[in-house]
Amino acid sequence: MVAQPRSQASARGVLFIHSAPTALTSHIEWAVGNVLGLPVRLEWSTQPISPGTLRAEYEWHGPEGSASKIASAMRGWHYVRFEITEAATGVNDGARFQGTPSLGIHHSIIGVHGDIHVNEDRIRSSARRAVKNGTSLEDELEQVLGTPWDEELEPFRYAGDQSSIRWLKTGSS
Repeated sequence: MVAQPRSQASARGVLFIHSAPTALTSHIEWAVGNVLGLPVRLEWSTQPISPGTLRAEYEWHGPEGSASKIASAMRGWHYVRFEITEAATGVNDGARFQGTPSLGIHHSIIGVHGDIHVNEDRIRSSARRAVKNGTSLEDELEQVLGTPWDEELEPFRYAGDQSSIRWLKTGSS
């Protein structure tokens, strides 16, 4: 008996390009389309807090793992700020990738309720790094949770008044 190939599970998510130079917009569209296997045209608008850059949002549907592949495709573009999510399913956790020119890419595992999951190995590594580097465990865990990426991206999230997505601010005000 010959085993039949298992069909690729479907996934969905949202891509946020918070800022990108005009010259890269067609390259971004091509890269996303290449991963998803279809032509992609994003609706670009100006990014008011970063003159000369544009922003876009795109709800995507594609094979499971597409968010990781899109983030990898955009990794080399140092002037692009982005976030891409892949929704959790009943079978698999979701994912969020954040990319900034100064910090690189951060990956979080996201549960079905939207919370970040941190496994025990990452917690243990954070504790060891804190002792080795003389930093606090809190600082190390903030890195694991992606706080520096959130802090850098926050102004870009709010800068697009025309955005259909509304972010909820967490933490103390």
